Amino acid sequence: MRQFFLFFFTSILCLSCSTEAPLYLSDLLTDSQSIQGKEAYLDSPFVTAGDRVYMVGHQNGTFPSLGWHIKGEMGGIWNHPIKLMDGFDAKVIIGGDTLSLNQASSFVNYPFANKHIFEFPSKNLVVERYQFVPDGQQGVFVQYVIKNDSNENMSGSFQFFGHTDLRPTWLGEHTQMYDDVDEARYEEGKWIVKDKSNPWFNIYGSDRTPSDNGKLPRKKGENHLSGELVYNISLAAKSRHNLNFTVAGSYTSLDDAKKNYETIQNEFYDLGQQKKARYNKLSEQTKLTIPNADLQQTFEWLKYNCDWLVRTVPEIGTGIGAGIPDYPWWFGVDSEYSLKGYMAIGQNEIVEKTIKLLDSVSMDVNGNGKILHEMSTNGSVFNKGNINETPQFTSLIWEIYLWNGDKQFLEKYFPTVQKGLDWLLKENDENKNLFPDGFGMMEIHGLDSEMIDVAAYTQRAFDDASKMAAELNLPEASKSYKILADTLKKKINEEFWSEDFDSYADFLGTDEQALHLIEDAIVRADTLNKPWAIEELKTTKEKIIRNPSHGALKPFVLHHNWVVNTPMEMGIADSAKAITALDTAKKFTNPFGVFVTGIDRDDSAGKDLGSFKGSKVFSYTGAVMTLPTGVQAIAENNYGRPNEALDYLNRMTRTFSYALPGSMYEVSPDYGMMAQAWNIYSYAIPIVQQFFGIMPLAHKKIVVIEPQMPDAWDRAQLENVKISDNAVSILYHKDGNNLKIEVNQSNPDWTIQLILPKNNYSIVTGNSEHSTEGNSSIFTSSDKQLLISLNQ
Repeated sequence: MRQFFLFFFTSILCLSCSTEAPLYLSDLLTDSQSIQGKEAYLDSPFVTAGDRVYMVGHQNGTFPSLGWHIKGEMGGIWNHPIKLMDGFDAKVIIGGDTLSLNQASSFVNYPFANKHIFEFPSKNLVVERYQFVPDGQQGVFVQYVIKNDSNENMSGSFQFFGHTDLRPTWLGEHTQMYDDVDEARYEEGKWIVKDKSNPWFNIYGSDRTPSDNGKLPRKKGENHLSGELVYNISLAAKSRHNLNFTVAGSYTSLDDAKKNYETIQNEFYDLGQQKKARYNKLSEQTKLTIPNADLQQTFEWLKYNCDWLVRTVPEIGTGIGAGIPDYPWWFGVDSEYSLKGYMAIGQNEIVEKTIKLLDSVSMDVNGNGKILHEMSTNGSVFNKGNINETPQFTSLIWEIYLWNGDKQFLEKYFPTVQKGLDWLLKENDENKNLFPDGFGMMEIHGLDSEMIDVAAYTQRAFDDASKMAAELNLPEASKSYKILADTLKKKINEEFWSEDFDSYADFLGTDEQALHLIEDAIVRADTLNKPWAIEELKTTKEKIIRNPSHGALKPFVLHHNWVVNTPMEMGIADSAKAITALDTAKKFTNPFGVFVTGIDRDDSAGKDLGSFKGSKVFSYTGAVMTLPTGVQAIAENNYGRPNEALDYLNRMTRTFSYALPGSMYEVSPDYGMMAQAWNIYSYAIPIVQQFFGIMPLAHKKIVVIEPQMPDAWDRAQLENVKISDNAVSILYHKDGNNLKIEVNQSNPDWTIQLILPKNNYSIVTGNSEHSTEGNSSIFTSSDKQLLISLNQ
C-alpha cells in the first residue's frame, strides 16, 4: 500500500507529466552564438533585452539595487514608462536542504537570450535559468531547467519569489505619475499585482499549478510587494525537467496585462523562434569577415547590442535608448552619432523611427529647430538641447539621405534643419563671429564659451545643408550655406589652432574665462594626482598673466578634451595641422582608448594592460570612452592613416566582453553603461565607410567604393550592405603585390564606381569603363559583379 501511494504521489507531481514533450529554450540556442562570462564579473550586470520590456540583474542570478538615475532602481524588469519588478528569487528544497539560486557558477550570453548555471555538486544537481524577452511583448519569459545527474530519484519543492515594484520611471512626477502602494491577489495559480492609484499591473506565474502561495510581509513605509509560489517537484534519476515562468505587465489595463501574460506563457517557443530568425537576419546584414577574429566578433555583437537598445512606448514613439541601465530613454546627441552606424549595418527602420521621434518632440518643446538632449520615456524632456545637437542633426539627416535616397525624407526634415541653423547663429552667436556659444559635448562647469566641437559640427552642418538645399532645388539657400561653411572652415583652421600645443584648442575665450577654468582644472588634477597636468596648467596661467589679451578671444588648450579632434573627425582640418594634431592625440590614450579629458591621463598610461585599475565608485572623471576613441579612428582614416585607425579599434576591442560577455561598456573597460548605442558609430564608420570605402549616393543610384585597408588585413570581406533597394558586397584580397577586389550588387539598375590607387589593373569580370583622375584609377560599372585584378 505504501509503495502504491509513493508511485501515485510521484506521478502527480512529476514536472514532466505533460502528455506533450516539454519545450526547452536550450534547443533553440544550440546553434546560436554564445559567449561565457568571466567568474570575476559574476557580480556585475547583465541585460535581457526587448523593445517593450527589458530585465537587468547580476550575472550571478541576483537582482541587487543598482543605478543612479533613480537611485538603486535602474535594475529589475522595466516596461517603460513603469517598472514591473525589482526582480525575483528562487530556491530548490531537496532532502531537507535549501539550495538558493543566487550564486551562479557561470553566465552565458546569447544574442537574444541568456543563461545562468547553478551547480550543487554535493547533490549531483544542476539548475539552469534561461530567459528572453519576445519582440513586441510586455513581459519576460524565464525557464528553469533542473537536472538530476545522480542515480537516485529526488523529490522536494521549488520556491519562486516575485518582488513587484510598480513605480514610474525617471521624471514621472513631471507627467503626473505618482507611485502608490502595490496590492496583490492570487488567482488561478498566479499573482496579479496592481498599483493602488494607477492602472499599472504586474502578473507572474508558471505553467504548473502551485502547491502553495503567500505574500511576504511588507516593510513599513514601502510600496512594493513580494509574493511566493511553491511547487512540488519529483526528479527521476539522470533526467531534466523544466518550470516555465512569465512575468508580464501593462501600464494601461488588467486586460492588457493578462493578454501579455497568456501570449508569452503559451507561445514562448514560437516567439523565441521568431526572435532568433530576426537576429539571424541582423547577423547577415553588413557581415564582416577579417583576419582579426576578436574584432570580427566584436563587430558582430555590436549589431545585436544595437537591437538591445530599441525602446518603444507606443503612446510616444520608438527610438534607440542611449545605454543600459541608466540611460534607457532617448537622447539627441547619442542618436546623432549612433544612427549613422545603425544605417551602415542595415538597421534603417529604427533609424527613421528615432529621427521622427526626435524631430517631433523637439519641435513640440522648442519649436525653433533646436534639437533636444534628453527625454524620459514618460514624455518629459529633461534638457531641451545643448548647442552641438542642432548642427549634428543637420548632418545626420544628410547622411541618412545618402543611404536611403528618399527625397520625401529630405523634404520632411529640411524645414527643421533650416529653423535650427537659423536659431543656431541668431540666438547663440552674440559677437557674430560665426562660432555659436554654449555647451557642446564636454559638460565641464564653465566650459560653455566657443567650443571646438560646436564649431566643427556647425561648419559641417552648413556644408551638408548646402547640399540638401541644392538637392531640393533651392540654389540661393545652397549658396548661402556654402559661403558660411567655407568661411567657418577657414576660421577654424586659423583661430582655433594652438602652435604651443600642436593641437586645436578646447575653446575660444577671454583670459578671465581661461584663468577661472585653470583654477578648477588644477584642483581636478591635484585630486587625481596628476603632477604633469598641474605643472602644465600653472605654466599656461603664468603665460596668460604675462601676455594679457585685454578682452580679445584666444584659443586655449587647458583640458586636452577629446573634442579637440573633431576638426579631423569632420575632415575640415588642414592636412598638415591634422597630422600634427593626430600625433599629439596619441599622448592622451591608455590601452583601451582615448581619455575624455586629457589632463586625467597618467604618465604611465598606455604602457601596461595589466596595470589598469579604475575607480571603485563610477565617475566620468578619469574616463576613457568608446566615443572619443572611435572619433579618433575616424579622424585617422580621414587623413589616410588606416593602420593608426585600426590601432584605436583594437584598443576598444580589448574591452569587448571584458565584463558583460557580448557587450562593450560605455567607459572602458568596465564602467558606466554596459551597453551603449554610440559604440556602433565607433566601429561601423571606420570599417564600412572607410576601410571598405563605401560611400553611398542612393539619390543618384550610385555606390562609390574607395577601399583604404590597414596593412594587417590581407583578406577582408563585407557582405550584404544595404543601400536603399540595393545591397553591396565587397571581397578584398591582397597577396604581396597582387590585389583582387570583387564587388557584387543585388540591383543592376545601380552604378558601382570603384576607386583604386592609380595602377595597371585588369577587369576580370564585368563591363566597366576605366578612367584615371589624378592618382586614382576609376572603374564604373552597372553589372551585378565587378572583379578587378592588379597586374604585376
